[in-house]
Amino acid sequence: MSDPVRAKLLSRIGKADDVVTLRSLRDQIHERMEALHAEQPAEQFYTDLNEVHDAFIRRAISLSEGQMARLGHGSPPVPYAYLLFGSGGRQEQTLSSDQDSGMIYGDPEEESELERVRDYFHTFGKMVVQTLERLGYPPCEGEVISANPFWCQSLTEWRAKLDGWFEEPGWEVVRYLLIVADSRLIYGENRLLQALKDHFFSDLLANPVIARHMLNNTMRHKVLIGVFGQLLKEQYGEDAGGLDLKYGAYIPMVNAIRLLSIQADIRETSTLTRIDRLYQQGVVSKEDHALYAHIFALFLRLRLMSTLKRDDGLYTNNGKLPRAKMTKELIDELKAGLKGVKKLRRFVQRQMTGRQ
Repeated sequence: MSDPVRAKLLSRIGKADDVVTLRSLRDQIHERMEALHAEQPAEQFYTDLNEVHDAFIRRAISLSEGQMARLGHGSPPVPYAYLLFGSGGRQEQTLSSDQDSGMIYGDPEEESELERVRDYFHTFGKMVVQTLERLGYPPCEGEVISANPFWCQSLTEWRAKLDGWFEEPGWEVVRYLLIVADSRLIYGENRLLQALKDHFFSDLLANPVIARHMLNNTMRHKVLIGVFGQLLKEQYGEDAGGLDLKYGAYIPMVNAIRLLSIQADIRETSTLTRIDRLYQQGVVSKEDHALYAHIFALFLRLRLMSTLKRDDGLYTNNGKLPRAKMTKELIDELKAGLKGVKKLRRFVQRQMTGRQ
């Protein structure tokens, strides 16, 4: 059932003509969604929540375009695509996700125009990031943001960057490739993203050795369950006794499903959609499809219970599940889910290495 209050607030986002109004709406809708999450299935709640995040981000980009013109920079000199990476790219943002973004802009007709075009989009990328920060979205700590020229380049530059990454697949480079695999268009020209994705999968076919490097990167986070079935809890600090749900449950599963999807040439970015497509293509069985979808829905629900903090007006989340929220029923459910993730990771290793 649709929520009329959320729908009304959502409509107002698209009509807001200044950042102050948008920020007020962000706080209102945050409170509304917080109140609703216990009443909806996790999958539906995330669909509704990410629709809201998308609306805020699109409006922030639109307002930033207008501000660029008012400051004398003019309109975008060439078409562009504003991308979301990470949980935003996968449509799995929580109530307090940060910014993971990038930009692709078209190549100017005249090479002499490239520097002017580059300067425009570097300034524009910074403005969008600053606008979103005012709305309560902290920038990615690793600077995977459109304000960073590394993630804001022309289509030709992006293609050359991908070629270099596939040819020299070091640890950090493979991480960049996996980030690109989760990219999703939020604003602008979809054809630019599609051109980038086509180049990505073409390079992948031409460099089959990359799969082993991706596997090593995918398996770097340990699942939070020991050999005797015990949960591996935080030992020190304010989170002692809690669980690092983000990096010990959610991320290991996201990474495993993403790698299977990349190998199967699946372009969708949502983890649940990827699970569906893996079943449709015969990569996973009907039984495992149901199991993995159930486990991931559990992880989505638990992510909403993670510790939430507000620092300097920013909505942040450390991804830790507090000990106080861990009931016996939840612990039993989580243990079963983590065992399922271990099964998934063994399957991924067999698929990538050919070992039984």
